[in-house]
Amino acid sequence: MSEEKQEREPLFSPKNLKLVKGPINLDNPITVQVLGICSALAVTAKMKPAIVMTISVMVVLAASNVVISLLRNGIPPRIRIIVQLVVIASMVILVDQVLKAFVYDISKQLSVFVGLIITNCIIMGRLEAFAMSNKPWPAFLDGIGNSLGYGLILIIVAFFRELFGSGTLLGLQVVPPGFYNIGYENNGLMILPPMALITVGVIIWVQRYYTRELIEENK
Repeated sequence: MSEEKQEREPLFSPKNLKLVKGPINLDNPITVQVLGICSALAVTAKMKPAIVMTISVMVVLAASNVVISLLRNGIPPRIRIIVQLVVIASMVILVDQVLKAFVYDISKQLSVFVGLIITNCIIMGRLEAFAMSNKPWPAFLDGIGNSLGYGLILIIVAFFRELFGSGTLLGLQVVPPGFYNIGYENNGLMILPPMALITVGVIIWVQRYYTRELIEENK
């Protein structure tokens, strides 16, 4: 009877929706789990690469989660990590080829970092911790949720770095020329990796402070 109820559970039940909403805030992979920091530092000088990286990770993580979930009962425990890496690598190759075909300029900006999605600890962690023990639909939602949480931080960091470092957003000039005429200058430090780390640190501080306040309110 319990199995029948489980089968009839709505696709977007509160439990399933939590898989999407949780990683965006209270269980964010970057600010709470402190995973995937490397790409947050490397591809956030501009918003376009950050958005493309977010979409790439979302496709790879969601698809890999589903594939591993479908295969989970047939994967020998001894080679599960190898199987996971093969699945992730296959998805990354497909994504990399699509990027080169349709957004070649951004693909060049991302450089080797698309390939390094294979070793992204967020993806490996979700496959091992969630996809290996859950059905395809929850695994898919878990992949979407964690990639959204990851991407949200990337885009926030890229927003501030591009705005203050280059005076642009998505490549469009947003700082009025009059500001430069009166002495305003772009902050070159913002486009350097150390400032990305500082920005991520500030976001972690703000997010954890907000989380503490939220927990206290719910008590």
